[in-house]
Amino acid sequence: MPGKIFAALAVLTMLMFVVSCDEDPTTIGASVIGGEPFNTDRAVYDVFAYNRNIVAAQTNKLALYQLGVYNDPVYGQTRAKITSQVQLSTANPIFGAQSQDNESTSENETVKEVILYMPYQQNSSADEDRDGVPDVFDADPTDANSDSDGDTLTDLAETNSGTDPLNPDTDGDGIRDDEDTDTVRNNYPKRVDLDSIYGNRDIPFNLKVTRSTYFLRDLDPNTNFEQAQAYYSNQDLTSFAGEVLFDGQVTISDEETVIYEEDDPDTEEDESTIVDERIPPGIRVNLDPAFFQQNILDKEGSTELLSASNFKEFFRGLHFELEPGAEELLLLLDLKSARITIEYDYDNATDTEDDTTAGSFTLNLLSGGGNSPVSGNAVNTLISDTYPAFVADNLDTGNNASRIFLKGGAGTYANIKLFDADNSEALINQIKANNWIINEANLVFYVDRDVIPVEANEPPRLYIYNAETNAPLYDAINDVSTTNTPLGVLQTHDGILVEEDGKGLKYTIRITEHINNIVVRDSANALLGLTVTPDIRLTNMRDVLLPGNTMGEVPDMSVNSPLGTVLYGSAVPASEEKKLQLEIFYTETN
Repeated sequence: MPGKIFAALAVLTMLMFVVSCDEDPTTIGASVIGGEPFNTDRAVYDVFAYNRNIVAAQTNKLALYQLGVYNDPVYGQTRAKITSQVQLSTANPIFGAQSQDNESTSENETVKEVILYMPYQQNSSADEDRDGVPDVFDADPTDANSDSDGDTLTDLAETNSGTDPLNPDTDGDGIRDDEDTDTVRNNYPKRVDLDSIYGNRDIPFNLKVTRSTYFLRDLDPNTNFEQAQAYYSNQDLTSFAGEVLFDGQVTISDEETVIYEEDDPDTEEDESTIVDERIPPGIRVNLDPAFFQQNILDKEGSTELLSASNFKEFFRGLHFELEPGAEELLLLLDLKSARITIEYDYDNATDTEDDTTAGSFTLNLLSGGGNSPVSGNAVNTLISDTYPAFVADNLDTGNNASRIFLKGGAGTYANIKLFDADNSEALINQIKANNWIINEANLVFYVDRDVIPVEANEPPRLYIYNAETNAPLYDAINDVSTTNTPLGVLQTHDGILVEEDGKGLKYTIRITEHINNIVVRDSANALLGLTVTPDIRLTNMRDVLLPGNTMGEVPDMSVNSPLGTVLYGSAVPASEEKKLQLEIFYTETN
């Protein structure tokens, strides 16, 4: 008998792969393998889903920070500001060749330029044919031999040879690349596909950078300085803005900034054609040099620059606000990659040819990340409009919802109870008694297209998790991933938006292993949480303030997203095909 069942299951696995892909599976019927009949079918169960509102979310120590204005067509406008510490790259720095204690005469260190740089996010996976040209610029993103700039050289050939596949005359000498033999290779600025920019990026925006006089503590005095200090999205620190360091227009560019070496007149080679540094696209603005002269270079050897803690107390930080033009604009920025570079000259007493020598010093906003802890502190202030009545009236009611409202940032999320409001043990026991082999279990969330307009930015993926343990429901080890990108990982678990006619249709989340744990392994039928996420790989949780002055937790990455959506819930008529239900594909053996 065991051998017969094993043979039946081997064939059954192949059959179920076909069934699981069917939009509307039906009973395949009885078959006989080795004399043993079996049935494959689909069962649906109600779930209980209800909406939760977030009053404020902890927004320091974020992976990404929102800056600007975002107009959600359902939830209204959110204005995002940033207040960040500034850190010394080196404690007790020496400017010039010698410290002030050893200087026989003053070196007269003088600030020439101060550059704030904050890189934009990039879509690093958007090159389907791997020809070196991002899909958004590629004449044919599926063909590496396409010729995007029309110079008769393929994109792949130009990438390999070091000419620009998006410019028919890379060096601008009037001779096309297919005829030019003197083009210096790989010294042009590359274009990249920018990501996480919402709104019209073609219109310049106004950036205001001020010194912040607010002291961001690293440790919480209420915990005897044993735990990190938490700051929340509803803390508006604008009133602590001090000296204005920059207030002007910025234009978004998708081109790298290329810094070339200076030509050495004593050599025959033209060093000015050699790339010294490539700077990815980002905000690059000049800050007030007089401020940094007074507060950085002139402080050499002072107690203010003696240690990291002294400097944080003295300098406090910077405050950032972005005002778009006629339309909205919101950026997601990684402050760990941001920096302030102070370029200065100083008198060089040992150099008989040059009176001055150039020097450089870097200040960081945050640092670390990856496998290292984040150092420094910054807080994202998120000021949102009051939700419209049809949203607000359906939050925190505790009732089974006809619509599920999901909004990133300090927005909304949902809790889900499988089977019914009481997580029905009776239904679970019935499934156990049926002795089903569960092949697939899904939650399918349909987008309410009557509410979400066509032009809306829809969340690319949803994230479901155990709201009691905060563990994800996916199986990271055994799941299928095509690329290590936010939408390339965990393809079996899914949760990715499916579109129809250019509009969001549904999200399917497979929770097969979770249901098997409940039915086969007697795991608890735990309360689930549902949020938006820009990156399902990151599952850390973040404190949030809920109504009634209670505390809760939501996934860290949901706070990083400004996006929102409206989904069909389970409190709709059974005849509604978009009703949220738990569907289970099973095999029953006799």
